[in-house]
Amino acid sequence: MLFNSVEFAVFFPIVAVLFFIIPHRWRWLWLLISSCYFYICFIPVYIFVLLLAIVVDYWAAIFIERSQGSKKKIYLIWSILSTCAILFFFKYFNFFSGSFNKLAAFLHWNYSVELFTLALPIGLSFHTFQSLSYVIEVYRGNFKAERHFGIYALYVMFFPQLVAGPIERPQHLLPQFFKKQYFDYDRVTSGLKLIAWGLFKKIIIADRLAVIVNVVYNNPTHHSGAMLLIATYFFAYQIYCDFSGYSDIAVGSARVLGFDLMQNFRHPYFSTSIKEFWQRWHISLSTWFRDYLYISLGGNRVSKFKWYRNLFITFVVSGLWHGANWTYVVWGALHGFYYVCSVASQSFRER
Repeated sequence: MLFNSVEFAVFFPIVAVLFFIIPHRWRWLWLLISSCYFYICFIPVYIFVLLLAIVVDYWAAIFIERSQGSKKKIYLIWSILSTCAILFFFKYFNFFSGSFNKLAAFLHWNYSVELFTLALPIGLSFHTFQSLSYVIEVYRGNFKAERHFGIYALYVMFFPQLVAGPIERPQHLLPQFFKKQYFDYDRVTSGLKLIAWGLFKKIIIADRLAVIVNVVYNNPTHHSGAMLLIATYFFAYQIYCDFSGYSDIAVGSARVLGFDLMQNFRHPYFSTSIKEFWQRWHISLSTWFRDYLYISLGGNRVSKFKWYRNLFITFVVSGLWHGANWTYVVWGALHGFYYVCSVASQSFRER
């Protein structure tokens, strides 16, 4: 089920109305059932893949909280490897296998790896990262392991953010499921306006620009340089309005129900530097990589060379997260290079 579909236009009002009618103690269950239905509308059997990840991280967090020393770290590693293994199998196995097959063919090796023909579970990258943030925060002692399995499952599966984020932290979202939400006219109308704005960006702007972009990009040799330039600018606004539109719908839908999700975009094309751009674009992902990869590598608390290395690695991994293709890896590496150059030349540019 997509946000810009007739099904969602029917689904969401029913969920919202019944949410405020149902007694508070059962609302989490209603949201969980609704989120499960929202998920199985894509490929029903994949609900079991998501359930497996939820069970693994639910128990891993509890074991981490109960343990000390090396045993605590073992549970963390077990959780990270288990969760990432699911992501790797569905999203990256064919990418790495296909790359190996091309290398083997280039070197004339008589060996190849068989590829799988599996569809990627919807929103897998997003709810994988949301699960990882929960386990890591428990390991760091910043959050208590959630004992209510249903509430934790809802944290991972909350339907407004299931498809395209924003990627929340447990400290921000989990406590909200325990608070009683009341119908508030101003909040509901604000959420509906944000949903409408997101639909406008997605349907009226992004989808219309996509028509021109696809025509030009599918046959670039048949178009002039000016048309290629126009299509490139159109593409920049297409991807922004597509992604930020989805984020607006997610935040607006949650707001109608009384939940607060973090802002994911903040006028990124008004940025005056590459550093500022990544503080405005896909904020929930940028801060995720900052908190859980960049800082874990040492952040800027190391030598200048290692600092630049940490920045570059973070962007390369971020590129791979966006898609299982070498073009995304190159895209991440380019942004890493731009960012390192920006940081390295900052004092000189300011002078």
